[in-house]
Amino acid sequence: MYEVLSSFAQTGGLIYFVVMFGCALAYALWPSNKSKFDDAAQLPLSDKGPHHD
Repeated sequence: MYEVLSSFAQTGGLIYFVVMFGCALAYALWPSNKSKFDDAAQLPLSDKGPHHD
C-alpha cells in the first residue's frame, strides 16, 4: 500500500512541477511581457524610480 501511494505521489508531484515550470517559462517568454521585463531590467541602472503608467 505504501509503495503504491508513494509512487502516485512522486508521479503526481513530477507532473505538477513540470506543468508549473512550463507555465512560468511561457509567462517569461510571452511576447507581450517583453516590454515589462525590459523596463524592470533597466531599473538598477536608472537614476529614476519605477515609473507608473
